[in-house]
Amino acid sequence: MERYQLYGGGGSPYSQKMRAILHYRRLSFDWVQITPAIRSQIKHDGPPVIPILRLPEDQSLHVDSTPLALMLEDRHSDRSIIPDDPAMAFLSYLVEDMADEWVTKMMFHYRWDLEIDQRYSSRQIISDNSPGLRGRDLQKAAEEIRQRQVGRMPLVGCTKQNKPIIESSFHELLAILDTFATRDEFLFGTRPSLADFGLFGQLKTLASDHTPMLIMRNTVPSVYDWVRRLEDSSGIEGEWHDFPNQRGAVGALLKFCARYYLPFLQANAHAHADGADTLSVELNGKVFEQPTFKYQMKCYDRLRKLLQNEQSDPLCDLLSETGCLQYLA
Repeated sequence: MERYQLYGGGGSPYSQKMRAILHYRRLSFDWVQITPAIRSQIKHDGPPVIPILRLPEDQSLHVDSTPLALMLEDRHSDRSIIPDDPAMAFLSYLVEDMADEWVTKMMFHYRWDLEIDQRYSSRQIISDNSPGLRGRDLQKAAEEIRQRQVGRMPLVGCTKQNKPIIESSFHELLAILDTFATRDEFLFGTRPSLADFGLFGQLKTLASDHTPMLIMRNTVPSVYDWVRRLEDSSGIEGEWHDFPNQRGAVGALLKFCARYYLPFLQANAHAHADGADTLSVELNGKVFEQPTFKYQMKCYDRLRKLLQNEQSDPLCDLLSETGCLQYLA
């Protein structure tokens, strides 16, 4: 088979997620660091986001990391990242969705909250996507992207009011992962799942930016190393756990979803249905507010439909015990 082409950015968590999936699945691909010039040359019907995957047989272009990962599942049978057990597969979808839509708030917050992170991240992004730019021109371009991204923080809920919630959830997540993050150990067995790669994409970025990198290195070095190794897991050979023998971290992550992500998704859906521009919800004892998002309504609908298709008693019992079922039923 000819090679895929993956267009993305080093500072993009979803690009990192897809690149790691392609590595694990041992699929031939070229990594193309996107630039404004390259972006202007690759036209597609989807939204202007990265990563972008070009298929080898017809050169068609496709976007959105979760649909891209599932497209690869349809195209290749070897080294699947979806657990064989349908109930475990649902849990993987749920955790991956939480990573994409909630852990990304942690990534965005730490990247643009403190000035030291703003300056490092804006320079890194411009340095990657604008080859040849140096000196004052690079500084000017970095300042422009810094101002733009800092200005976007309220749109994604990264405000002073929400800061304690986002930061406490980051530390809680790291503590959960630290219970199992050793060599060749993953959420649903000794092979990585879609959920692992969803978490990896966001944590890889957090492990690269100044402040969260120091937090991870100093408090959970095992998680930092786990993220570093998952960047290329093409040499991993492993098995899925049985549903009754899942590691405790799975249940802890489900409780985490019930504390933060699922009530957020539900509040977003209710606010949007009421025609409200903003949502307000209590998360772990604190009020969280942000503008409503259409895309996250789609995430919520998708998760509920996936659960309707997999109504096994063990799965529903686990979701009920961890507090998730009340948001998904």
